Amino acid sequence: MKVIVLGAGVVGTTSAYYLNKAGHDVVIVDRQAQAGMETSFANGGQVAAAHADPWASPATPLKALKWLSKKDAPLLFHFLRYDPALWSWCLRFLMNCRQERTDINTERTLRVALYSRTCFKELRHELDLDYDHRGEGILHFYRDQKEFDLAIKAAETMRKHGLDRKILSPEECVKTERTLHSIKQDLIGGIFSEDDESGDAYKFTKNLAQKCKENGVEFLYNHNVESLNVDKQTVQSVQTDRALLKADAYVLAMGSFSPQLVKPHGLHLPIYPAKGYSVTLDLEKPDHAPTVSLTDDEFKLVYSRLGNRLRIAGTAELGGYGTDVNLRRARSIQKKAFELFPDCTTATEGEFWAGLRPKTPDSVPILGKCKINRLYLNTGHGTLGWTMSCGTGKIIADIISEKKTQIDLEGLSIERF
Repeated sequence: MKVIVLGAGVVGTTSAYYLNKAGHDVVIVDRQAQAGMETSFANGGQVAAAHADPWASPATPLKALKWLSKKDAPLLFHFLRYDPALWSWCLRFLMNCRQERTDINTERTLRVALYSRTCFKELRHELDLDYDHRGEGILHFYRDQKEFDLAIKAAETMRKHGLDRKILSPEECVKTERTLHSIKQDLIGGIFSEDDESGDAYKFTKNLAQKCKENGVEFLYNHNVESLNVDKQTVQSVQTDRALLKADAYVLAMGSFSPQLVKPHGLHLPIYPAKGYSVTLDLEKPDHAPTVSLTDDEFKLVYSRLGNRLRIAGTAELGGYGTDVNLRRARSIQKKAFELFPDCTTATEGEFWAGLRPKTPDSVPILGKCKINRLYLNTGHGTLGWTMSCGTGKIIADIISEKKTQIDLEGLSIERF
């Protein structure tokens, strides 16, 4: 079967890999000049099932209200602009802030993340990919007792669904990652996810794309996808600015830009772009930078060691599709890094970046078939695109190949909306 994958980020590229492995003739289309150039380019670098707790929770609305007046808040809403899509998304988001919905969404997200983490490890052992991989786990650390208590509760929920997370004392946090000694007196505790990983998602995507090419996948770069040609609720072809492309099946993996492509055909995907920021520092003194990947839940920041670089990423800004870097927000992230690791470099400014994470109101991706025949959805992964990419790529390949998927897909399709 010939399959066209729309989007060459980490989700689209892993989809192409598993489809090719299943024996399909695969073409992948992207507007950029190579794979992984958008949201996958400079993300936080974590393969983290531990981040399966959804944004929508009972504690979130009050936090969001407190953050409204702060320009450098971890979560920033631009409510004053005319944006019906944002308002609609926020209403759905608030509906998911009940504890009952939070528990359901945690299970669904974790189901995909754990499966994907297994697929990820298998792929890594199968292919010799260079992407600054580190397997020392991920440590969440806390300086606020209330936040720590909420995190312990979430960790207990995750443990019930198969994710092993260890509660650590401040002393154990510093023993796990020695560079936290400078804030030991402020630490309340930590939660350690030993089986989570980190690395450079862009390097992973680029090198996996090369493996796909070697195995016969065709990449059509510099092709801007303009429309789907649909007749009688069946995709007949896809129109780019350079060609009309036909296949037997089509995989939509265009992240935040997925809704615009299918809206003209009556399919409404509740996905909104959450702009996230990252700062990358070249390390002059690597011994003064962390080796274990870290998550600072108070400020919603992650730290990942990428060779002799340190990647700091986080925050979210809901206000449209712009990827311009707000220097105030970027420098705020950098400032937090220098406060934790002041001796890692003498550089006064790192490399700033911003990308759009495709967020659903319930933080669960949208997978599988839809009402448009021949079209398969693999989108809406939010902040967990790299974490979920191998699992959802394998799921899509199994569905198109008419094989039984290895996990239950209940609650993961567009039908839940």
